[in-house]
Amino acid sequence: MATATETAPVSRPQIRRTQLLIDGRWCDSVSGETFATYHPATEEKIADVAQANAEDVDRAVKAARRAFDEGPWHDMDARDRGALMLKLADLIEQNAEELAALETLDNGKPISDAKAADVPLVIDCLRYYAGWADKIKGDTVPIRGNYFCYTRREPLGVVGQIIPWNFPALMVAWKWGPALAAGCTIVMKPAEQTPLSCLRMADLALEAGIPPGVINVVPGYGETGAALVAHPDVDKIAFTGSTEVGQIIMRDAAQTLKRVTLELGGKSPNVVFADCDMDAAVAGAEFGLFFNQGQCCCAGSRVFVEDSIHQEFVERLVDRAKGRQLGDPFSPATGQGPQVDKDQFEKIMNYIERGKEAGADCKTGGGRWGEKGFFVEPTVFDNVSDDMDIATDEIFGPVMSVLPFSEFDEVVERSNKTLYGLAAAVWTRDVAKAHRLAAQVKAGTVWVNCYDVFDAAAPFGGFKMSGIGRELGEASLSNYTELKTVTMSLD
Repeated sequence: MATATETAPVSRPQIRRTQLLIDGRWCDSVSGETFATYHPATEEKIADVAQANAEDVDRAVKAARRAFDEGPWHDMDARDRGALMLKLADLIEQNAEELAALETLDNGKPISDAKAADVPLVIDCLRYYAGWADKIKGDTVPIRGNYFCYTRREPLGVVGQIIPWNFPALMVAWKWGPALAAGCTIVMKPAEQTPLSCLRMADLALEAGIPPGVINVVPGYGETGAALVAHPDVDKIAFTGSTEVGQIIMRDAAQTLKRVTLELGGKSPNVVFADCDMDAAVAGAEFGLFFNQGQCCCAGSRVFVEDSIHQEFVERLVDRAKGRQLGDPFSPATGQGPQVDKDQFEKIMNYIERGKEAGADCKTGGGRWGEKGFFVEPTVFDNVSDDMDIATDEIFGPVMSVLPFSEFDEVVERSNKTLYGLAAAVWTRDVAKAHRLAAQVKAGTVWVNCYDVFDAAAPFGGFKMSGIGRELGEASLSNYTELKTVTMSLD
């Protein structure tokens, strides 16, 4: 039986920080300009946030450079860096309720998701990388002649990090974790739609004792990010967001030959064979698309279902979609919140209309929910063809396309018929079949009989236009280090 505290709406959090963080100090932007951030469930303004321009970015980069070249971060023992990261994780855990509420307020995601998924994963990620801080090492290399040769892994330097709005706090952790463990310093631009949790986490980083200049935060729009990419004293850009913006960043970063990692879009195939566990596959397809309001780069938006179970699968999927509870994201009973803002809402509604006009069968949803807020009904399209816009484009919303198939080779070919290659899934009781598809599908992550399973130790990233490099795991550390070879004569 649920208790009163489990069913009562969660209180909205206090807004503690809305300024820039540069060199350990909170400050207004040089211009004094601000921008508003809104609660997407009600469309009301939450707060005005300082808007960084190129001059502010320059101040932040200089602070990060001093902290890297001259400050205590440069000389700090790796184990001590790890201890500070553990302290930050502890502080986030102590303030978990507040951080979850900030995510819900600024992003609109259900408070139950923020508390059960987002914030625990933030804590786990920081603790995971804290453990790596004193374990980044080189190798001894046997070479010809009388020489001693070894390699060193050294921190890359000042890194610019640009994060999206769909998982604001978690994306902070994914970026800060490996960068801090490697010994880099950071200038971060959070998404303009959702800056509040990043600012609060930066506040906790100062409280944890991370030295001034190691973490700097410069909220703003695209121009702020562009200034960070263009700055000659930034050694690397790490970006998570759309493929279109990723292409711009890669082009602009080429002017200074910055290191670049990009975690971009997806149009992930979710393949359901007739020999699957039907209950698990239906639940997995629902979760794989509708979680986080469909605002996931790896969302299973193309659900390929084998012909013989297609009708039953769609019927059961539609029933589950109809049962999703939309409403106040601060209510623990809510399973689906609003889209992040008006632009995203209108983009999704446009794609729904295009799907209908193209002849796809809208089995449920397809409209706006409620009279205020940016809510979209959970939408399932059946009998979608591969060339329809809803099957080719990343919609980033609660819009699922179901596509029937007949043969294994056919579904592999159709799954790979996309510009993207971020993730995929397969549902089958046949272990050999699962491994065959996992080997043949062009995707950076393949889930078998599950979906959206993430762990800080498991690398995540994409093939093709889904990005460059990997987040998480040991693999991410190479993004924040330079490999140096040292050879000494023994004569």
